[in-house]
Amino acid sequence: MADFTDDGIDRTTTLKVSGLTCGHCVSHVTEELEALTGVKDVSIVLNKGGQSVVTVVSDVVLEDAALAEAIDEAGDYTLDAVERDVRIS
Repeated sequence: MADFTDDGIDRTTTLKVSGLTCGHCVSHVTEELEALTGVKDVSIVLNKGGQSVVTVVSDVVLEDAALAEAIDEAGDYTLDAVERDVRIS
């Protein structure tokens, strides 16, 4: 289960995903990621045939395994990298 952030501030997670080629692909990935608990917004910059940039805003810390599973469920896409915003306390 995902943990709520300690400071109550939304988190931004940036994913690099390969295999997206069209708006249909974007819709499937968006739908699967929005189904994750705590996700508030998903936006995708499509790079047909290359690495697309997926930005996920959530009020929980998303686990890599859950993100990878959502990408896998969406279709034949590959999660290449996960980057999280850094909070300085």
